[in-house]
Amino acid sequence: MKLIIAFIQPEKLPDVKKALFDAEVFKMSVTNSLGCGQQKGFSETYRGVVTEVNLLKKVRLDIAVNDGFVKPTIKAIMKGARSGNIGDGKIFVIPLEECYRIRTGETGAEAIG
Repeated sequence: MKLIIAFIQPEKLPDVKKALFDAEVFKMSVTNSLGCGQQKGFSETYRGVVTEVNLLKKVRLDIAVNDGFVKPTIKAIMKGARSGNIGDGKIFVIPLEECYRIRTGETGAEAIG
Protein backbone atom coordinates (compact mmCIF):
# COMPACT_ATOMS: atom_id res chain seq x y z
CA MET A 1 0.00 0.00 0.00
CA LYS A 2 1.20 3.50 -0.84
CA LEU A 3 0.06 7.03 -0.13
CA ILE A 4 0.41 9.24 -3.20
CA ILE A 5 0.54 12.97 -2.50
CA ALA A 6 0.37 15.29 -5.50
CA PHE A 7 0.54 19.08 -5.65
CA ILE A 8 -0.97 20.43 -8.88
CA GLN A 9 -2.23 23.69 -10.38
CA PRO A 10 -5.85 24.40 -9.32
CA GLU A 11 -7.06 24.78 -12.91
CA LYS A 12 -5.75 21.28 -13.73
CA LEU A 13 -7.93 19.54 -11.12
CA PRO A 14 -10.77 18.65 -13.56
CA ASP A 15 -8.26 17.17 -16.03
CA VAL A 16 -6.52 15.17 -13.30
CA LYS A 17 -9.84 13.87 -11.93
CA LYS A 18 -10.89 12.74 -15.42
CA ALA A 19 -7.54 10.99 -15.99
CA LEU A 20 -7.81 9.28 -12.59
CA PHE A 21 -11.38 8.14 -13.29
CA ASP A 22 -10.22 6.77 -16.67
CA ALA A 23 -7.50 4.83 -14.78
CA GLU A 24 -10.21 3.48 -12.41
CA VAL A 25 -8.95 5.45 -9.41
CA PHE A 26 -12.05 6.92 -7.78
CA LYS A 27 -11.05 7.65 -4.17
CA MET A 28 -9.10 10.75 -3.25
CA SER A 29 -8.92 13.66 -0.85
CA VAL A 30 -8.52 17.15 -2.27
CA THR A 31 -7.23 20.12 -0.26
CA ASN A 32 -6.42 23.70 -1.23
CA SER A 33 -2.87 24.63 -0.26
CA LEU A 34 -0.23 27.30 -0.74
CA GLY A 35 3.34 26.70 -1.80
CA CYS A 36 6.24 27.65 -3.99
CA GLY A 37 8.95 25.85 -5.83
CA GLN A 38 10.88 26.69 -8.98
CA GLN A 39 8.31 29.37 -9.84
CA LYS A 40 9.49 31.48 -6.89
CA GLY A 41 6.29 33.54 -6.99
CA PHE A 42 5.83 36.98 -8.48
CA SER A 43 5.79 40.71 -7.59
CA GLU A 44 2.60 42.68 -7.37
CA THR A 45 2.02 46.43 -6.89
CA TYR A 46 -0.97 47.58 -4.85
CA ARG A 47 -1.45 51.29 -4.13
CA GLY A 48 2.19 51.98 -4.90
CA VAL A 49 3.54 49.27 -2.60
CA VAL A 50 5.43 46.38 -4.18
CA THR A 51 4.56 43.05 -2.58
CA GLU A 52 6.35 39.76 -3.16
CA VAL A 53 3.87 36.91 -3.53
CA ASN A 54 5.87 33.71 -3.16
CA LEU A 55 3.17 31.37 -1.90
CA LEU A 56 1.03 30.38 -4.87
CA LYS A 57 -2.28 28.52 -4.86
CA LYS A 58 -1.98 24.78 -5.36
CA VAL A 59 -4.25 21.77 -4.91
CA ARG A 60 -3.11 18.80 -2.85
CA LEU A 61 -4.37 15.32 -3.73
CA ASP A 62 -4.00 12.47 -1.24
CA ILE A 63 -4.66 9.06 -2.75
CA ALA A 64 -4.15 5.77 -0.90
CA VAL A 65 -3.73 2.85 -3.32
CA ASN A 66 -2.79 -0.79 -3.32
CA ASP A 67 0.57 -1.62 -4.89
CA GLY A 68 -0.94 -2.56 -8.27
CA PHE A 69 -2.43 0.91 -8.69
CA VAL A 70 0.67 3.00 -7.94
CA LYS A 71 2.02 3.34 -11.51
CA PRO A 72 -1.41 3.86 -13.17
CA THR A 73 -2.26 6.53 -10.58
CA ILE A 74 1.02 8.38 -11.12
CA LYS A 75 0.64 8.20 -14.91
CA ALA A 76 -2.92 9.54 -14.69
CA ILE A 77 -1.90 12.47 -12.47
CA MET A 78 0.98 13.34 -14.80
CA LYS A 79 -1.27 13.09 -17.86
CA GLY A 80 -3.89 15.42 -16.38
CA ALA A 81 -1.56 17.92 -14.70
CA ARG A 82 1.20 18.37 -17.27
CA SER A 83 1.28 21.64 -19.20
CA GLY A 84 5.03 21.65 -19.84
CA ASN A 85 5.54 24.84 -17.84
CA ILE A 86 7.33 25.44 -14.56
CA GLY A 87 4.92 24.92 -11.68
CA ASP A 88 3.05 21.87 -12.98
CA GLY A 89 3.56 20.25 -9.57
CA LYS A 90 5.12 17.35 -7.72
CA ILE A 91 4.14 13.79 -6.82
CA PHE A 92 5.36 12.03 -3.68
CA VAL A 93 4.94 8.31 -2.98
CA ILE A 94 5.07 7.23 0.64
CA PRO A 95 4.81 3.70 2.07
CA LEU A 96 1.50 3.25 3.86
CA GLU A 97 1.93 1.00 6.86
CA GLU A 98 -1.72 0.30 7.65
CA CYS A 99 -5.23 1.33 6.69
CA TYR A 100 -8.49 0.84 8.59
CA ARG A 101 -12.05 1.26 7.36
CA ILE A 102 -13.96 2.68 10.30
CA ARG A 103 -17.41 1.46 9.24
CA THR A 104 -16.53 -2.24 8.84
CA GLY A 105 -13.26 -2.65 10.71
CA GLU A 106 -11.51 -3.95 7.57
CA THR A 107 -7.76 -3.47 7.46
CA GLY A 108 -5.00 -3.36 4.87
CA ALA A 109 -5.70 -3.73 1.14
CA GLU A 110 -9.38 -4.53 1.69
CA ALA A 111 -9.87 -1.25 3.55
CA ILE A 112 -8.42 0.80 0.68
CA GLY A 113 -10.71 -0.85 -1.85
